[in-house]
Amino acid sequence: MQNPPPKIKDVAHVAGVSTATVSRALTQPDRLSEATRQKVFDAIETTGYRVNQAARNLRTRRAGAVLVLVPNLGNPFFSAILSSMNDVLSANGYSVLVFDSQQPGASEQAVADCFLNGSVDGMITLDGHMTSTTAKALRNANMMRNVVFCCEWSDQWPLPSIRSNNGLGARLAVDHLVAQGHRKIAHVTGPASNILAEMRKSAFLQRCATHKLDVPADWVVQGDFSLMAGAQAADRILALSPRPTGVFCASDAMALSFIARCRQRGLRVPDDISVIGFDDIEMAAYAEPGLTTIRQDRAGLGRLAAQELLARLRGEQKTEGAYVIYAPVALIERGTTAAPQNATQPGANGRGGPEPATGFPEPVDKPA
Repeated sequence: MQNPPPKIKDVAHVAGVSTATVSRALTQPDRLSEATRQKVFDAIETTGYRVNQAARNLRTRRAGAVLVLVPNLGNPFFSAILSSMNDVLSANGYSVLVFDSQQPGASEQAVADCFLNGSVDGMITLDGHMTSTTAKALRNANMMRNVVFCCEWSDQWPLPSIRSNNGLGARLAVDHLVAQGHRKIAHVTGPASNILAEMRKSAFLQRCATHKLDVPADWVVQGDFSLMAGAQAADRILALSPRPTGVFCASDAMALSFIARCRQRGLRVPDDISVIGFDDIEMAAYAEPGLTTIRQDRAGLGRLAAQELLARLRGEQKTEGAYVIYAPVALIERGTTAAPQNATQPGANGRGGPEPATGFPEPVDKPA
């Protein structure tokens, strides 16, 4: 005769805790000490207990799912972010539904319907272009406070935003090139309508001005974060006269294809031109030479966004409106930057320029 399936009281007995503690470990693990959580999870493994997710969702009147909007699933930048989001949310009993907001035929109404029909409890959006259709659906479903921006954001909607310190990252890039002696620095931007691209471009130009560097208009080349854009930007920059000695690309993908096009044109990186990227995707460390870049804490971004949404779903975060939580950035120096030929290094802060930016994040701009 088959034994009946283990119940929550069996887990409590093996762990030596109350049934309430077992329930808390499954629904609100952050409220328990690590030692207590581990005892409960060990007991779950020992007994073979399985949560009846459908029954629990019915009882708690929640869907048990979170929607994550991604602007391009083919972009390797998002992999670590999605992985850490899934780790946090699944550990707290939520399934993760991923929707590519820029795929051909992507429907705004499909996203709105997820809220209107109760399929999800909240949303993390990595796409800052949240439309009025989606916003209206969120308001109609009384779900606007269950939304968190991650990476990208929109000032149009008063929502919390988890983001890297993009301005600091651009300043670190400029400071690094200046410290090596570069005085002619170009920039390959992201998409014109993208808020990350605008932040990085603005900070780049401001930092160059602080260092008293002249940046002609044709040294700022429009890109779109893609591999193709990096190669096209290389064609334009390599044709300039005088030619910049250093290039700051707003994404690693563009930086890597920029370097590939330089090689095709017979130029050596960093001997003939230095290149620095932004993101520190996995490929950056394995390129030859390794890509100097600005590292975003992608796993940290995903984790912070998931934790912030959980706090809102549980009613633990009472703050309404917009606030910002910064994840740190850092300069990762590899082999694609060096002193320009026939130039002397001006020192760590340029020729009488400002002190270099640090890799530490600015204070969290989050109301108490």
